[in-house]
Amino acid sequence: MYIKIYFNEKPLFLCNEVNKEIDSYAHHDDAVFIDDFSTPSVNSMIHEMRQEKVHAGVFVHQDIQALKKTFWKKFLVLQAAGGLVQNEKGEMLFMLRRGKWDLPKGKLDKGETLEQCALREVEEETGLTDVRLEQQLLTTYHTYDESGKHFLKETHWYRMRVFGAQTMQPQAEEQITELKWVSSRELNTVTGNTFPSILDVLRSAGLPL
Repeated sequence: MYIKIYFNEKPLFLCNEVNKEIDSYAHHDDAVFIDDFSTPSVNSMIHEMRQEKVHAGVFVHQDIQALKKTFWKKFLVLQAAGGLVQNEKGEMLFMLRRGKWDLPKGKLDKGETLEQCALREVEEETGLTDVRLEQQLLTTYHTYDESGKHFLKETHWYRMRVFGAQTMQPQAEEQITELKWVSSRELNTVTGNTFPSILDVLRSAGLPL
């Protein structure tokens, strides 16, 4: 079992064992490996992950939840939700936001559920209507700094479906400049210019990358 946290586009794996996927990162010269669980070692890993020269991090401890709890205390944790939206043809909706292909998502508002948040954000950012939520896919994690504070965003992803003719409108105030439907055969037109966490969402939906 592992939890993957992105620092920019670099993965940090919190794990109780090193599986095949993690092993491919662990043996790089520019990866950081720690298996001594303590507050100083957690601080050290976070510091190392912010260094430009570091490519990935692997932190091994038998109690994943204890490890997660200690890491989470180092950040202000935000909840968010979004969707992988498909139409009747099975095409997926991508948006161009700040020069990167992305999927619709946003922060949880007070009083709403994650499912409500995901549907609201999809409709607000794309102009789609009558969006239907099908199932949860996965949760991704990434960190960022803002106004001198360190944030960790948990984004809960759902598979969604729309039917019939739709009129789409990119939400300009969110710096979304283009929306387009992409078939599974055309995924390479967007996957070369997207975020690693979005690739994780696509893999969780069983899409060929």
